[in-house]
Amino acid sequence: MNNRPDLSGWLNLQGNLRAAGHRRLVVLEGDRDASLAWLGSLLPELSIKPGVWTGPADDTPASSLTAIKPVDGRRWLGQELACVVWDGWNGNPPDSFAALSGTLSAGGLFFWLMPELGQWRSFADPDYRRTGLDGAAEHPFAARLAGIVADDTGVIRVNPAVNPQPDLPAVVSPPVAFQVGTTEDQNALVEDVVRTGQGRRRRPLVVTADRGRGKSAALGMAAARLLSEGRQRVVVTAPEPAAVKTLFHHARLAAGQACATATASDAVAVGDQGQLQYWPLDRLLAERPEAEVVMVDEAAAIPADLLKQMLLGWPRVIFSTTVHGYEGSGRGFAIRFRSVLDTETPHWRNASLTAPIRWAASDPLEPLTRQMFLLDAQAPPLEAGGSGVVVERWNPATATDEELNEAFGLLVDAHYRTSPGDLRQWMDDPAAVSWRLTCDGVLTGILWATVEGGLDPELAAQVMLGKRRLRGHLLPQSLATHSGFAEAAGQYLLRVVRVAVNGDIRHRGLGQKLVNAAQEHARSQGLDGIGTSFGGNAGLVTFWQRCGLEPVRLGLKREASSGEYPLQMLRGVSERGKALTRHLRSRLAEHWLTLVPLKWAEVEPGLILQLTGSLPAVSSIGSDDLRDLNSFAEGYRGYDLTLPVLKKLAIQAGVVDLVTASSQASLWTRAVIQGWPWSRLQRAGDCRGREPGESALRLLAGDFLQNRPDL
Repeated sequence: MNNRPDLSGWLNLQGNLRAAGHRRLVVLEGDRDASLAWLGSLLPELSIKPGVWTGPADDTPASSLTAIKPVDGRRWLGQELACVVWDGWNGNPPDSFAALSGTLSAGGLFFWLMPELGQWRSFADPDYRRTGLDGAAEHPFAARLAGIVADDTGVIRVNPAVNPQPDLPAVVSPPVAFQVGTTEDQNALVEDVVRTGQGRRRRPLVVTADRGRGKSAALGMAAARLLSEGRQRVVVTAPEPAAVKTLFHHARLAAGQACATATASDAVAVGDQGQLQYWPLDRLLAERPEAEVVMVDEAAAIPADLLKQMLLGWPRVIFSTTVHGYEGSGRGFAIRFRSVLDTETPHWRNASLTAPIRWAASDPLEPLTRQMFLLDAQAPPLEAGGSGVVVERWNPATATDEELNEAFGLLVDAHYRTSPGDLRQWMDDPAAVSWRLTCDGVLTGILWATVEGGLDPELAAQVMLGKRRLRGHLLPQSLATHSGFAEAAGQYLLRVVRVAVNGDIRHRGLGQKLVNAAQEHARSQGLDGIGTSFGGNAGLVTFWQRCGLEPVRLGLKREASSGEYPLQMLRGVSERGKALTRHLRSRLAEHWLTLVPLKWAEVEPGLILQLTGSLPAVSSIGSDDLRDLNSFAEGYRGYDLTLPVLKKLAIQAGVVDLVTASSQASLWTRAVIQGWPWSRLQRAGDCRGREPGESALRLLAGDFLQNRPDL
């Protein structure tokens, strides 16, 4: 049997795909070496530049392919590829896979090397080690992908040992060959961006679109227009420099400066003084250059607090992101960021693109990718009322695709960054347990949790010392390592990974019903506690406190995904779990007033005040302290001399309630707890200077003494 591919057939197919504006997935099943040899015969004959290969560099089937790590696909967002050769034997991180599929241009082929479809459920994917899934005997997520691939007639399946020359699909050529060009949507967006860039201050524009709709090109064309019509500096930022390559390419084309060797870091000069510049995110926020317009591309991949800084830092800001994001949901971004926009810039506007530009609307790869990774997941619409509430156990691994789509849609809408990798983790984690909540039979809420911990004492001690780190077990390991309690890693904890309720009926206690069900499960299964870990913000802290959980740890570094400090909350359900929770809270309280000014001086004062009020008092106010407080409030005792007593006062029961009710909550929190100097307090608007600031704190201390005689 001839094991070589039909070269003329593949050349003809690629030409027809290009003419039709289509792209295709080619699954190479079976022996990896045979698949590589087969590709080695085919690829040199095809148009594959630029292209990438995700396996070991020494195994590349074509020298022109750029070897990348399997997890690095998202770094290619915003660029265009002619070919992707994905070595599934080397790992299949879903986020990266989906991202690379979105970079393929018309005529592009995505080759996927894998075992035979029937083996996917039990295939030991090397990428599982990264997320702690390597201990699972079966992988429902991979089995689901195999079923989708098997059912899709648009997928080309090749097993070099069985069918090295498969029947290739007949691609109907349109009367006019597909060409990449501007769409009506794109032209309208260019005008919208120009209008924003020339318009009034503090009226930002949020651009949302699916991948391949030409939003980056539109931003580039609009930037060139703005500079040619009088703006002097337009600054672009993004999570990665490569993400703005397309934007700068189209800006140069629009300015008549096409340059094949130019990079995103090369400024584009327009007219006598106009310049389009790329600034890395961290440098932009550190140096704050003057610019009339700032464009933020791939905004869904940027932490929310950094987006807010950019929103408030420049007069005209354009945010651009994908709706169904391979780097995290753009829809989740839009929902979460909308409240910031509504509060800070209520005249913000939204623009969108729907028509694809790099491929035809009839392209078969995009709907296939959407189905594989639920990129179109939508929560079901709710009828009025929402009675008949039922909470029940539910398993995503055995759910129908319709049920899975609705449940994942809830997570996408509720969480800032929900990606295909989360779907795999949810379906494949053998320790996962989930509940769904329905109202009148309609899915309304979802809770996803996982059992962690239970490490033997010796291993738990190694984790506590920082000498061992295991995949998974996020909450017990973190508590053991950072809080210093080895028993935290030895206890069995149910960590809530996600809880989501339809946004139309939140704040009705439905989320609490889901958490209550999880708590009852933890108790019935003999677990020690229920906990959660999330990017800390005041609203979520309030929710979890209503569910009976209490703060036990605040991380020292911001999360890359949310820009917030990871906050961990816990509720013991066994006696030893309750004891652990008490010990963790007491220990946090003992360290709190030392760590806040060192590590959390930048945290929103409202959150710091809320967390301070949740902690137990570790020392009481004595007679000497009361004398100093009276001398400060009623006399002229200096603030610096009184500060140690004010700090001790800050953590006494009920004091936070009095501070919150006052008009000086921010001043008190930043000065007393977070340790801000007077000059910085003045710049932030908390006081007009040291003397009026001290006067305000003296009055506040007097109120404490008057309203809390029990101190």
